Amino acid sequence: MGTLQHIQHQISALNDLIKINNDRIAGYQKALESTEDFSLKGIFEGYADQSRGYINELNDYIHLLGGSPADGTTLSGKFYHAWMDVKSAFAKKDANSVLSDCEYGEDVAKSAYRKALDDKELIWEDDKVVTLLTSHMNGLKMAHDAIKSLRDSTKQSA
Repeated sequence: MGTLQHIQHQISALNDLIKINNDRIAGYQKALESTEDFSLKGIFEGYADQSRGYINELNDYIHLLGGSPADGTTLSGKFYHAWMDVKSAFAKKDANSVLSDCEYGEDVAKSAYRKALDDKELIWEDDKVVTLLTSHMNGLKMAHDAIKSLRDSTKQSA
């Protein structure tokens, strides 16, 4: 793979992560609309803001590579959010189901970051981007574990 192709592959991978973060923000927006619980609303807003911060950092690195940052969401994210809309039209959204949806979204985000970090064709020559992606991945793991713990506690109290 030539240098230009390598850089384009890196930009593409980082843009995919931007789209995943946009999916995550959209998911937490839906979660915000689905609950009246103010403590959950605060958590959901915090995780949406976390993704906004990740997007800003990814944008900066894409600019350093000479690329243009993506906007929008992934096609699979659009399908998932449409499914959540249909599902919520027919079912009452309790805290447990909202948190289950959020946990699924966190799993998808973690998987996308893992894929980018493990991609053998993406030889990240800049340690800063590896550190950045690893930091994002660690934040996503913590968010996942917190959401899962909240979900499990709502299941036990139900």
